[in-house]
Amino acid sequence: MSRPLAVLRPEPGNAATARAIEALGHSALRLPLFRIVPLLWDGPPADAHDALILTSANAVRQAGAALQTYATLPVHAVGAATAAAARAAGLRVVATGDADGQALLDAARRAGVRHALLLTARERAVADHPVLGAIRAVYTSEAVEDVDAALLHGTVALVHSQRAARRLAMLVRERESVAVAAISPAVAQALGTGWRAVAVAERPDDAATIAAALPLSDACD
Repeated sequence: MSRPLAVLRPEPGNAATARAIEALGHSALRLPLFRIVPLLWDGPPADAHDALILTSANAVRQAGAALQTYATLPVHAVGAATAAAARAAGLRVVATGDADGQALLDAARRAGVRHALLLTARERAVADHPVLGAIRAVYTSEAVEDVDAALLHGTVALVHSQRAARRLAMLVRERESVAVAAISPAVAQALGTGWRAVAVAERPDDAATIAAALPLSDACD
């Protein structure tokens, strides 16, 4: 019998990942470690910028009506899901990256962007970059306090961020009972040691993380 796959990312991504797992015939445990909360933010003038950088679909969802102020700016999106959310919001996507925020900024600079506006999380994953003219945090992810970590026993946990990796490591007392699929090498490193097994996705996206988790789920003792 295969091990359940524990989905730790916040909603709405949690439900999307769980549905993808279930469509493959596996059991998904929906156990978000964080919740997404919008922030009040003051938007700079659109004409002060030559592009809009989006490193998360949550930035699109949580920015609110003020996002339309920047509908004239070309959008550089970190990945396919972010690009899809931007298009659904009426924005014009001109470049889609491969889920690496730093690489997205580097590519935008090579494309001639010099004064971009980055809409992101308060706990942003990308560093300052010469291409950025301004940065605005439009949402934050707050820890879910009542997580029942005992439910993770015997599962394969899918970990989509370094922050989630550190929280998982704090919550789980018996690491040898939990296998982990990490979205990137940096996330795997943040997990620490002692887990039953650790697999790293071939690409830093959700589909590849699920693919990395499946062999761990089927590898019964």
